[in-house]
Amino acid sequence: MATFVMLTRLSQDSLRSQQAFEELGQEVIGRLESECPEVRWVGNYMVLGQYDYLDIFEAPSNEVAAKVANIVRSYSHATTEIWPATQWDRFNAMMNEVEAHHVHPKAA
Repeated sequence: MATFVMLTRLSQDSLRSQQAFEELGQEVIGRLESECPEVRWVGNYMVLGQYDYLDIFEAPSNEVAAKVANIVRSYSHATTEIWPATQWDRFNAMMNEVEAHHVHPKAA
C-alpha cells in the first residue's frame, strides 16, 4: 500500500464548541471506516500553522486516497491537501538502483 500525508484546515464554524467538534470528528471517522475500510491510519496530529491537522495513512491507490480527502472535505467546509509519500529508506534504495543503472560518460 502507498503512504499519503493529508493536511486539513477546518472552517471556523466547526470549532465553535468542543462538543460539536468531537461529534464532527466521530461522524467523519465513522464514515471513513464505513466507506474506506481498506485504509490504514498511521498517525493523526494537530499542527500549528495554516493547517489544523496532519494525517498519515496508507491506501491501495490514489483514487482511494482522493476519496478520503473528499469525505473529509464534505464536512464543515474543510479544505485538504494530500501528498503521496515515500519512506526515506525506500527512496534511498530507489536512488541506489538508479545510480547502479546509470551509464557514466567516459572522461574526455
